[in-house]
Amino acid sequence: MALKLTLKPDERIVVNGCMMRNSSRRHVLTIESQADVVRGHDLLDPEARVTPVTRVYYLIQTALIQRAVREDLLPLIQSQLADLAMVFGNPSLGHVFEAANFVSMGDYYKALRALRPVIAHEAELFERIATRAQSDLAAIEPEIAAQPPHSHPERRAQG
Repeated sequence: MALKLTLKPDERIVVNGCMMRNSSRRHVLTIESQADVVRGHDLLDPEARVTPVTRVYYLIQTALIQRAVREDLLPLIQSQLADLAMVFGNPSLGHVFEAANFVSMGDYYKALRALRPVIAHEAELFERIATRAQSDLAAIEPEIAAQPPHSHPERRAQG
């Protein structure tokens, strides 16, 4: 079955490890045989791999676009997916298992696709944690400001 891609102007695509960029016009590309294909917007930059989910996503992405390192990465990918499975509950857990299943079948693109909702969920969790920490800090600051100066250790050292 052929894969038909409509490429936007200047869109990047990786086919079998070869990075390509479309011209300034929209084009349709039909891939008629088995190939490892990923669009540029599905690729994570190396700097973006700062969370547990984005790290494993980046490893799977690397396995997809660099066939030569797949066998070396496979145990690490499986280990990190197992770690994620112990952390996340429903519905993200199902996506993690789905990604692990696709990795075991060698379908790395589908594994990436399965992890995208988990990345979004993880980002939401980190946002909630940051918001909660800010609100907790805001609640504590008036209490700290209301304390007499001698009760602040840093003020004692200055005074």
